[in-house]
Amino acid sequence: MKTLRLTRRAWLVSMALCALCSVCPAQDKAPSAGVPEARHDQEWWMKLHQSFLDRAKKKDVDVLFLGDSITQGWGDNATWKRHYAPRSAANFGIGGDRTQHVLWRLEHGEIEGINPRVAVLMIGTNNIGANSPAEIAEGVKLIVAKLREKLPMTKILVLGVFPRGKMITRDYIQAHDDAPVDPRTREINASLAKLDDGKMVKYLDIEKSFLKADGAIPKALMPDFLHLSDSGYRTWADAIEPTLWELMQ
Repeated sequence: MKTLRLTRRAWLVSMALCALCSVCPAQDKAPSAGVPEARHDQEWWMKLHQSFLDRAKKKDVDVLFLGDSITQGWGDNATWKRHYAPRSAANFGIGGDRTQHVLWRLEHGEIEGINPRVAVLMIGTNNIGANSPAEIAEGVKLIVAKLREKLPMTKILVLGVFPRGKMITRDYIQAHDDAPVDPRTREINASLAKLDDGKMVKYLDIEKSFLKADGAIPKALMPDFLHLSDSGYRTWADAIEPTLWELMQ
């Protein structure tokens, strides 16, 4: 995935491959979730980073979305146009990013010169397979600390890591309409909940919004049991809207 101009099908295929890679065991020493790291080997990644620097220069950012492919996947879809474009929102999501990559981006100018009312953060799923839930939560904690340092007047909405399928393969995706939830996301989120300080940092877990009554992930909302469909993005917006509205007041 190198651009948001991919078709929706190509986007999901590409992201599904990333999802499968993210659960593979690490071959060498696992990269730290809390040490800033750039993806210099990915030319498209650096171009997206530069586009965010250019966006920040415009300064008119009231809501900042920060994350990985799930955030990037908003694109300019109908839900984004309805809920966020009118609020001068900016989407700083990059597919495949882990906590350490977001840390690097924050330290290299992406939020210089802007002062959003709210920053919506959802990151960590790509660290699964390489880092423990505790390490991932620590990486998110460092991102929140960096946002507080650089954007002291911005309220931060930390979203729990979205549910993802457990031990998903391409064959499983093709053969099933739902999937059980990987319990590691819940371990991460139990730690992330402690970041809520009742003032400038708000934690919100919207996992149940994406699940069926029996607790499984439906393909209708997550076609690869990780990334969102158009209906999934509507579900995301509906789930956070009351809290986002409150934080923006």
